[in-house]
Amino acid sequence: MIKILSEQLCNQIAAGEVVERPASVVKELVENALDACAATITIETENGGRRLIRVIDDGDGMGREDLLLSLERHATSKIRQADDLARVSTLGFRGEALPSIAAVSRFLLRSRDEASESGWEVHVEGGRVRKDGAVGAPRGTTIEVRDLFYNLPARRKFLRSDETELGHIGDLVTRLALANPEVQFRLFHQGRGLLDAPRHARLEERIATLLGRPLLKELIAVDGGQGEGLGLRGFVSSPEGTRATTGAIYTYINGRFIRDRVVQHAVMEGYRHLLPKGRYPVAVLFLTIDPADVDVNVHPTKQEVRFREQRQVHDFIATTLRRTLAPSPWVAPVAIPPEGESVPPPRRQEELTFTRSPFRGEVRESLPAYGATAESPAALHFLSAGPLPPADGVQEPAVEGYFSSLYLIGQFRHSYLLLQDGDDLILLDQHAAHERIGFERLRSAWELGKVETQALLFPNIIKLDFREAAHLAEHLAELTRFGFDIEHFGGNDFVLKGLPGGVMEAQGAQLVRDVAAEMVVHDSSGLAREVVDRILLLMACHGMIRANQHLAVSEMRQLLHDLDTVAFKSHCPHGRPVSRRITLGEVERMFKRG
Repeated sequence: MIKILSEQLCNQIAAGEVVERPASVVKELVENALDACAATITIETENGGRRLIRVIDDGDGMGREDLLLSLERHATSKIRQADDLARVSTLGFRGEALPSIAAVSRFLLRSRDEASESGWEVHVEGGRVRKDGAVGAPRGTTIEVRDLFYNLPARRKFLRSDETELGHIGDLVTRLALANPEVQFRLFHQGRGLLDAPRHARLEERIATLLGRPLLKELIAVDGGQGEGLGLRGFVSSPEGTRATTGAIYTYINGRFIRDRVVQHAVMEGYRHLLPKGRYPVAVLFLTIDPADVDVNVHPTKQEVRFREQRQVHDFIATTLRRTLAPSPWVAPVAIPPEGESVPPPRRQEELTFTRSPFRGEVRESLPAYGATAESPAALHFLSAGPLPPADGVQEPAVEGYFSSLYLIGQFRHSYLLLQDGDDLILLDQHAAHERIGFERLRSAWELGKVETQALLFPNIIKLDFREAAHLAEHLAELTRFGFDIEHFGGNDFVLKGLPGGVMEAQGAQLVRDVAAEMVVHDSSGLAREVVDRILLLMACHGMIRANQHLAVSEMRQLLHDLDTVAFKSHCPHGRPVSRRITLGEVERMFKRG
C-alpha cells in the first residue's frame, strides 16, 4: 500500500542528504551567513559539534515572517524561477538545510533585521516547533544546534571521535575563510579559541594566517586574467613546496569550494614533469566562469560540479599554471660538456656510511631525469676489470649471502649496480634496494619498540591544517614508538623535539606533515597495520640512497650485504623490482650470436 510520508519523516530523510556530520551543519549555517553579507562570523562548538554548534553572524538577519518560513521545506530567498537554477550565484539555495538540521537536533533560531525593533526566536525539537516569541537581539542571526542526531542513534554512532569531527569542522572553516578574506572568522571549541582570522585586504595575508606564514616564501602568484569568459587567480607553491596528499589543494569556482576531478587533474597537468611521483603542490586557486556554464547542483553538498565545456576549462587551468611556472629557476638544465670533453667521475669515497642527498620526495625512474648524460663515459663507471679488493681499512662481511657473493662489475649512471651471476648479468636498483633494507629494519625495530630517537638541537615549530592537527594530536603517544618526540604547542602548532634515527633534521618538518597527511587519508581512530607500514615507509624514504648518487666500493658491498639480511628483497616497499636478470642468451640474441 502506497502512503504519503509525514513532513517530519521527509525532513529526516532530507537530513540524510544534507547532514552527514557536524561539519555539514557548520557548512550550511556559515554559507547562509556569508550570503547574508556578514562581516564577522563566530562558530562555537562542544564535543566536536555533537553537543553544540552555535553560529553567530552580523549579517542582514530576518524578520518574524521570514524566520518562520525558513523552517519550511523548499523555502528559499535565493531562487525565484526555474531560470535562476541555470545562473546560481549564491552559496546556498536548496531551501532544505534549516528544516533538515532542525529535524535531527534541538534547534534554536534567533534573528533580527535592520527594519525590526526587536528580534524573534523559535525553538524546534526533532522537527516540531516547541515555542517562539519576540526577543532582544542585535542585527544578524544566531543559530544553535544541540545534541545532533539525538533522535537518530544509528546515525550518531557512526560519528568519529571529537578530535576527528573537530578536524573536519576546522578544515571546512579554513576553506570558507580562504575564499572570503574580507570576513572575520572565529572558531571556538569548549570555549577555547582555535582560529581567529581578522579581515584581510589581501589573499596572501589570509593564507599566512590559516596555512602558516613560512608557506608564503614557497608561493607564486597566479593571474590568468580573463580569457574566453574564464579567469584564474590565486597562489600555487613552487615544486619544492610539496605535500604527500592533495589535501593542500584548495580550488574554488565563483567563490564556492569544490572538489572536482577535472580541475584537480588540470592543476596536476600544470605541474607535469616538475613534481616527483606521489607529491602534490599547495594551491589556493579561484576560477571565475559564467554561472550559466557550470552546474553546481549535481550533488547535495554542492562540492561536485559539471561544466558545459569541460575540455576548455581543463586546458585553461593547465595552460595558465604552466605559463606561471615556466620561468622557473628550479628547473635547472643538465650540464652538457663541450664536444670532445668528458665528465670526470666523482671523487671516490671510501667512508662506510652512506651519504644522503637532500630529500626529493621519491626517485624519478626515467633516465632523462638522471644527472649524467648517456653519451658521457661517466654513465658507466667501471671499478675494476677483475675481482674487487676490499677497501682500505674496511672489514669485509664475514658471511656472504646471494647478492654479496656476486661479482661486482660497477655502477651504471650512478643509479644501478652491475653484477655478474655465472653467465647472467644482474642490474640492481640501488635506491629500491636501500629502501627495502631501511623499511624492513624500521619495521623490526618498531615491533620491538626500539626505534631510536635523535634529539634536535633546536626544536622546530610546525603548523598543520585542522584535520592533520586533529589526527596528529590524537596519536601523539603512539608516534613515540616511531622515534618522534612531538608536543602539541596549541591550536594547529606542534613542537618537533626529536626525529627517528637516520632522518636528516632538514627533512623533519616535511616528514611530520607527510605522516599527518597519511593519518587523514586513512581516517582511523587507531593506527591500523596499514597506517603503521605507510608511516614506516615514509620514514624509510626520508633517509635512503638516491638515484644519481655515486657510491664508493665499500658502500656498494655493504649495500649488497645488507640486502641479504632482509626479507622480501625482490621488490621495494612501493612494489618496484629491486633487480633484473639478463641471461647470456638474451645478450647474444641482441648481437645476433648463437
